[in-house]
Amino acid sequence: MKKGFYSIMAAQFFSSLADSALLIAAIALLKDLHAPNWMTPLLKLFFVLSYVVLAAFVGAFADSRPKGRVMFVTNSIKIVGCLFMLFGAHPLLAYGIVGFGAAAYSPAKYGILTELLPPERLVAANGWIEGTTVASIILGTVLGGALISPHIAAPLLRHHVPFVATPAEAAMVVIVGIYVVAALFNLHIPDTGARYPRQQHGPIKLIVDFAHCFNTLWHDKLGQISLAVTTLFWGAGATLQFIVLKWAEVSLGMSLSEGAILQAIVAVGVAGGAIVAAAKVPLKKSLTVLPVGIMMGVAVMMMAFYTRHLIPANWGVYFERVHVPGYLVIAYLFLMVVGALSGFFVVPMNALLQHRGHVLLSAGHSIAVQNFNENLSVLIMLSLYAVLVWLDVPVSIVIVLFGSFVCVMMWLVMRRHQANQRAFDAVALIGEAKH
Repeated sequence: MKKGFYSIMAAQFFSSLADSALLIAAIALLKDLHAPNWMTPLLKLFFVLSYVVLAAFVGAFADSRPKGRVMFVTNSIKIVGCLFMLFGAHPLLAYGIVGFGAAAYSPAKYGILTELLPPERLVAANGWIEGTTVASIILGTVLGGALISPHIAAPLLRHHVPFVATPAEAAMVVIVGIYVVAALFNLHIPDTGARYPRQQHGPIKLIVDFAHCFNTLWHDKLGQISLAVTTLFWGAGATLQFIVLKWAEVSLGMSLSEGAILQAIVAVGVAGGAIVAAAKVPLKKSLTVLPVGIMMGVAVMMMAFYTRHLIPANWGVYFERVHVPGYLVIAYLFLMVVGALSGFFVVPMNALLQHRGHVLLSAGHSIAVQNFNENLSVLIMLSLYAVLVWLDVPVSIVIVLFGSFVCVMMWLVMRRHQANQRAFDAVALIGEAKH
């Protein structure tokens, strides 16, 4: 990999680390405010809203100047959102501002990969970026869970820092510092020298241009398959975050801090699957991983039937004086498998979509289209999940519905790919030069 790639990875790691920790802190803040349960999934909804609303504009912004500078500016917006939450703004509004920064950050973060690297390195690069992102999610989730615990927050609370009166607010002070570290790495990302035609100006022209890019990717025989898979994956993944927390509470009797560890376990699996995919699946073979999506849906459904009472209380694993109950060991292994299946099938699809977007469009515009679709899926699926929580639907039924939906959608995507291949060999287009 080129030297600049490692600066990108470091910047992405710390920015994503702060995002993940801030989500846990925001959930804790909602609990401090005695907000209703259905408001918790709306945190993620407010975060991703900007990805959909601003999709026509952020791609053009990312292509209008060097990507490293775009990442610095948009990471600074995340800092502003975090400070808003610390200074008393409602968590939904403040996390929405962080989402605004993230929406503008993403086209630059992924778009620079196609500028910096040749197509044959994209799967490996995505494996590294995905592995780095997942590592940051793991550590960020665990860090967020740790920072909101009273004994960890005690040193800051003892010093009577202004605006810091609860563990959640103490956590935000640390999280602001992490965003600052990410900003410093952004400044070290080199200019790739890639330049695009002068971008459109005015909202109408930008929206028309975005609609053209949107139609181009969805009508491409490879673009539509990879876009459908990544759209499904990110909507499902965002919803699974909250399902795991609820499942941990109901089926395993865990608190929010403890449940955050289960999210980290899923992320460990995703990282493992991403690394294996990066090493074993070349771009030309990326579409062979589609059946793994169905396997993931089936694995998720099995969660619905697992509770702590299925395993004898005296079973467990002992590490000197530490005892891990048997039901937790099995839950960890199971969630790691779910994560591994997810990582293994989404990384090649992500790389294929980036390649087709770069061939047909431009780096920033193609990622903006991808973000629009993926986060519209997140909005829809989180809204449905919030409605199910509001209706008090048992979490086991929610899990079965969720897993069934993933299986059916992946089966339909596979059928579509088979129909495309019968028309002509679309796979032969992988690796072609930019139009």
